[in-house]
Amino acid sequence: MSGSDNPRKPRVHGIGGVFFKARDPQALGEWYRQHLDFDVAAWGGAKFAWQRVDDGAEATTVWSPFAADSSYFAPSDKPFMLNLRVDDLDSVLAALRAEGCRVLDRGESGEFGKFGYVLDPENNLLELWQPAAATAADETDS
Repeated sequence: MSGSDNPRKPRVHGIGGVFFKARDPQALGEWYRQHLDFDVAAWGGAKFAWQRVDDGAEATTVWSPFAADSSYFAPSDKPFMLNLRVDDLDSVLAALRAEGCRVLDRGESGEFGKFGYVLDPENNLLELWQPAAATAADETDS
């Protein structure tokens, strides 16, 4: 089915972040700063600004190395995690559950928005992120 045959609004509207394990996240960040001009912040990652195609809203994608021994990506055994931006986390998670997807009983809510987690068929952890209203409006400021 092509995108034009699908009348529903896309569940995901962008990549919110690329997170991966590194032996030395600080040194790796410095390498990316020095050789690829990443603006690595004190928290260890970099943000890339862009605009949504559907509504022109400002958005960011985060690049961030994690410590090699981080358990944040569990239960996946993969050394990376993708963060995918959504507009309505609760409805996306409900739809994924109804479709038989492996939605984790794990979630977070805070100043940056709401997060939910699902594993794809190859056990890759996907972090679904609904940015907080204030975060979405101000995310390119930091």
